[in-house]
Amino acid sequence: MALNGETRPLRLPDSLADEYSEWSSELVWQVESSAATYRLTHPSAGVRFAKVKSDDDYPGLPAEADRMRWCGSHLPVPEIVDEGSGSGLAWLVTRGLPGRDATHEEWSADPVRLTRALARGLKRFHSAPVADCPFDFRLDAALRHVRSRVDSGYLVPERDFHPEHVHLDVTEAVALLESTVPTAESLAVCHGDYCPPNILLDGWEAVGFVDLGELGVADRWWDLAIATWSLDWNLGPGFEDLFLSEYGIERDDRRVSFYRLLYDLVS
Repeated sequence: MALNGETRPLRLPDSLADEYSEWSSELVWQVESSAATYRLTHPSAGVRFAKVKSDDDYPGLPAEADRMRWCGSHLPVPEIVDEGSGSGLAWLVTRGLPGRDATHEEWSADPVRLTRALARGLKRFHSAPVADCPFDFRLDAALRHVRSRVDSGYLVPERDFHPEHVHLDVTEAVALLESTVPTAESLAVCHGDYCPPNILLDGWEAVGFVDLGELGVADRWWDLAIATWSLDWNLGPGFEDLFLSEYGIERDDRRVSFYRLLYDLVS
């Protein structure tokens, strides 16, 4: 969610605020009052990012830290400096990576070139070894997660659904999801939220991946459906087919529809 003046962001926990008292702190991202990310800058020690979340927020920061540690052996992801929890909050501090995120005007000024770069970046991400990945988001796991969220009563369509799905209530959305489950999966290590803010570019190539809390083995269309959808949000319509062509795959409308609805039910 974009920063706004109506929502008070989570503050850095006192222990982190004390530790980084000599660093400048800038709020760079927030989701209502349940999550926030700060850029911490020091003239000699560089840049770090501190992510703070309510400890019941999904995906949780301990799970994200586990995924980052695994992924660091295979792909460029942030190095963890510190993590912890207390008083209803969890936090994760990482070193900054090179590059600028894919929403920066340096990249968005050339949306065709940006689309191709993002597609190559996803193909690189999907090169991580499926057999070595301990995190599972294949269909059975995904559907269990949907049912858990429904049972919790957490989902509210007008808050959690994109315009394509807001006409559905939760019961209708789950029924539609379960009636359109793909019959096969093309497995890859998926990012889980592959969109421009989470991809760092340098020289028109992906050099870093962030926000890995939903990483796991899944059908590659889990990423492809959301990656192409996010182009519409960030660049406007007309770039989805170019992305798929650069990635090297033909569009599968059934899978796209399924995984976009799944995204609204789990993210």
